[in-house]
Amino acid sequence: MNTLFDKIWDAHVVKTLESGSQVMYIDRHFIHEVTSPQAFAGLEARGLPLFRKEKIVATADHNVPTKNQHLPIQEKLSRHQVDTLIENCDKHGLELYGLGHEYQGIVHVIGPELGITKPGMTIVCGDSHTSTHGAFGCVAFGIGTSQIEQVMATQCLIQPKPKTMRITVDGELQKGVLSKDIILYIISKLTTGGGTGYFVEYAGSAIRSLSMEARMTICNMSIEMGARGGIIAPDDVTFAYIKGRKFAPKDDAYEAAVAHWRTLKSDEDAVFDKEYHFKAEDIEPMLTYGTNPGMGIRISENIPTFAGAENAKNLKKSLNYMALEAGGSLIGKQVNYVFIGSCTNSRIEDLRLVANFVKGKRKADNVNVMVVPGSKQVEAQAKREGLDKILLEAGFELREPGCSACLGMNEDKIPAGEYCVSTSNRNFEGRQGPGARTILASPLTAAATAVAGKIVDVRFLIE
Repeated sequence: MNTLFDKIWDAHVVKTLESGSQVMYIDRHFIHEVTSPQAFAGLEARGLPLFRKEKIVATADHNVPTKNQHLPIQEKLSRHQVDTLIENCDKHGLELYGLGHEYQGIVHVIGPELGITKPGMTIVCGDSHTSTHGAFGCVAFGIGTSQIEQVMATQCLIQPKPKTMRITVDGELQKGVLSKDIILYIISKLTTGGGTGYFVEYAGSAIRSLSMEARMTICNMSIEMGARGGIIAPDDVTFAYIKGRKFAPKDDAYEAAVAHWRTLKSDEDAVFDKEYHFKAEDIEPMLTYGTNPGMGIRISENIPTFAGAENAKNLKKSLNYMALEAGGSLIGKQVNYVFIGSCTNSRIEDLRLVANFVKGKRKADNVNVMVVPGSKQVEAQAKREGLDKILLEAGFELREPGCSACLGMNEDKIPAGEYCVSTSNRNFEGRQGPGARTILASPLTAAATAVAGKIVDVRFLIE
C-alpha cells in the first residue's frame, strides 16, 4: 500500500530522530553560483571537507549573461558570484560546467539531458525548482543554504517526511494546450498554498501522454502551489529518454537499471493523504493576470471581479501593479516583450514548438522577443536543426544559455511598466526587473503573442 514517493523516501532513510524528522541519504547534489558561496564558506570555517564531491554537479546559470559569454561579465555582482563559484570549485576539486563548457546550462536542464537524473534518486539543490527532476520518478526538492552545507559535509539531510497528494488528469488535451497550461490550470484551482506540506504525484492518461520535457514542466511548477515537490512514475517514455545519454547506464547496466526502474510506481491500493481529479478537456491556454502563479485564468475567461474574490484587497493590489481591470479580458492586450526560456520551458522541444509555429511568419514590430536555450546542448541542437535560422527570420533573438529574464539577477531585465508574456514560472512583483509586469503562458501562447503583438488565443491560429 505504498506510494511511489514513500518507496523512494523510505529507501533513503538512514535514521529516524526522536523529533520524527529523518536523516536521508542524498544521491545527487546540484549547485550553482547563487546559493553555494555561503555553504562553502561555512565548511571552511568549520574545517570540513566535501564528503562525497563526486555526487556534486556544479554549473553557472542565474547570473550569467546571455550575450557575448566569451567576454567578461559586465554586471559587477553577477561577475563576483560566478567568479566565487569558479574559485570554490577549483579549491575543492569540483568539476564545473561554467561559461564556455559544452555542458553549461540551467541546473534543472542539464541534469536530465546528460543522463545524471535517473529514476529512484533523491536529488537536492539550493533552488526551489529542483522539483523538475521529479518527472523522472525522483524525490527532488530545493534546500536552503545551511542545508546545502549539511549535504556537502555529510551527503545526508535532516527532513520531516511530507504528506502525499495525487493529482490525476484524464482525457485528451485540446489543440494548442500544452503541459504549461495543465500546471497553470491546476495551480489556479488549488491556489499557491494548495500543495503546502505535500509531495505531489501526477497521474492519469493526460499525464502519461506527455513527453519527458513536458513532464518536467509539470513537476517544475509544483513548487508554485506550495508543494515540496512533484513526481511522475517512470515508464517507457522515461527509459527511452535516458537511454544513450552521457552519464546514463550503458548496455547490460542499462537493462538492469530499467528492470529496477519498472518497479518504481505507486501500488494499486496505495492511499494518498489527499487526491484531486481534473478533466483534460476543461483546460484551455492559460494566462496569469496577477502577481502570483495561482492568479491564472483560461484564455476565454475574464479577470475575476472584486465582488467574487475571496481576498479582494490582494486582488486589487495585484491588478493595480499589473495595471489591469477587474472583469476584463486579456485577449487583445498589447505586449512589448516576450520571453521564451527558463528551467520551465527552455528545452529543445520548446524551441521546436516555437520555431514550427513562427516559420514563415514575422514578429510584430512592437515586440522584443528573447529566446534563451536552457543549455549549450540545447543551443547546439537548435542550430543543427536550423531552428536558429527560422527564429532569426521571424525576428526572434536566439541567445546563449542561462536563466535570463526569468528573474532580475542578470542583464536580461524587462523595463518598468512593460508587459512581458513569459514562459517562466513566477510572476511576482519585480521578478523580471523592478516594475516589470509578467504574464505567464505556454511557449505557443508566447510565440503567438509575439507574432500578433498582442495576446491572442493560439487555438485559432493552429492548422
